[in-house]
Amino acid sequence: MKNIKKIYVLLACAGYLATGCNKSLLDTVPHDRYTEETFWRTPEAANAGLVGCYSVLRNNGIYGGKGSNNATALWDETLSPNAYNQTDGLSFNTVASGAHNASTAGIITTRYKDAYMGIGRCNTFLEKVDGVPGMDASLVRRMKGEAMFLRGLYYFTLATYYGGVPVILASPNSATQADLPRNSREEVIKQVLTDLDSAANILPVKFTGADVGRATKGAAMALKARVLLYEASDLFNTAKDPAKWAAAAAAAKAVMDLGGTGYGLFGDYRGLFLQQNENNKEVIFDVQYKFPNQGSSFDLICTQYNTNAPLLDLAKTYYMKETGLPISNPASGYDPAKPYEGRDPRLNATFTYPGDMYRGAVIDAKRFAITGYGMKKFSLYDKEAPPKDKSDLKDGQSEINFIVLRYADILLMYAEAQNEAAGPDATVYAALDMIRDRVGMPHIPAGLSKEAMREEIRHERRVELAGEGLYYNDIRRWKIAETVMNADIQKYDGSFIEKRVFKANRDYLWPIPQTEKDLNPNLQQNPNY
Repeated sequence: MKNIKKIYVLLACAGYLATGCNKSLLDTVPHDRYTEETFWRTPEAANAGLVGCYSVLRNNGIYGGKGSNNATALWDETLSPNAYNQTDGLSFNTVASGAHNASTAGIITTRYKDAYMGIGRCNTFLEKVDGVPGMDASLVRRMKGEAMFLRGLYYFTLATYYGGVPVILASPNSATQADLPRNSREEVIKQVLTDLDSAANILPVKFTGADVGRATKGAAMALKARVLLYEASDLFNTAKDPAKWAAAAAAAKAVMDLGGTGYGLFGDYRGLFLQQNENNKEVIFDVQYKFPNQGSSFDLICTQYNTNAPLLDLAKTYYMKETGLPISNPASGYDPAKPYEGRDPRLNATFTYPGDMYRGAVIDAKRFAITGYGMKKFSLYDKEAPPKDKSDLKDGQSEINFIVLRYADILLMYAEAQNEAAGPDATVYAALDMIRDRVGMPHIPAGLSKEAMREEIRHERRVELAGEGLYYNDIRRWKIAETVMNADIQKYDGSFIEKRVFKANRDYLWPIPQTEKDLNPNLQQNPNY
């Protein structure tokens, strides 16, 4: 997908030509810019139109990277008990502390707007591409599959955070779309699944060369598994229908069984998130970054701004490596005087702590003064001193791709759904033990009940996926956010930062932004906002 990284603008930026007083000049077709009528005329324009659909993934409301010093994909973690955004960038800490409302600017308004921007671009592409002259029919079909995948992803984002929203499948038209009411959340999800099934039936199993990074059949199937997992969870599956869990397990298993993908666990957990290993066999779909065409600020955020600072609650979650027991267990082997020794290796692969080696030096608590911890994931910085040309990366200069879907998550999805549908059978143990084997952790204890296995799976998701922006959605779909979020957050030494608030009757969904309601009064607000 390196060619996609290089095509961002096919629209001219010059100003309108002066027209003087000759009225006939007002009726001419402008030659200094593209219009809706003149754009869709070449295969190159069609490719640029599809690139525009992908490009929204890097907008601040989705995974970030375009805005100055922004890193939305990393800040999503700070909505949860895992991390803290002390500057309140894009109002992430306002949401995490429960102080948000319908008028809160930042991520609440931006995510809604950018998701619809992506949907609008996908709708326009799907309407226009068939009429582009000179296009190969099989290529058009494949590109339409990519657009359907992306539209499904954008609508799933809206449904996850806001619930029901207007379902629009035509190119933007204010005359017909400006006052549409909200569809139900179920209707939105139905459309998401329709798009993902359609995409999976069209897209190839893999791409090669410059096309690596485009949405594949496996990406569509993996996103479907995530959608069905969320639908089966307590927040939405209020009737506790086991068939929904079975459907989610089957969807994840279908990805595991999909031939020709080469999917598997990358051997090095830390290396999985480094630039030199991007697009490896574990990556199912990621957001592509390339400097100077479109870099991110991930390294700047992780090493200097520290606005995704890990919290003590996350650090305490990692088990002891030798025993596989939590540090709260007296038999675990945990030594409070050496709190980071002998722990699950994913701790040190995910973040750094006082006394750790970082960038070629031993660091103290002042190095990452916000909480004492600094995030490593999606940053090139680690124990070794960085090369001189990478030692001081600025805004927009980072190139590590952000992984949206990876194979370990599919294994975890399968284990969770299968455990809920059928109990902790051998396939559940096998999926979890594969993940633990990679980092040398003991296997899951034998003979667990469904309830005990559920807790192990939730723990495994938290430590395996820490820093990847998924835990907030996990604790909401499990309906435990009202418990784990209503708590103090602490620095590495247990000192108090602030108390967070999560209102069970309100905060499982975000408000429809007031700016959107001002434009469209037919948008009914979510409860208690």
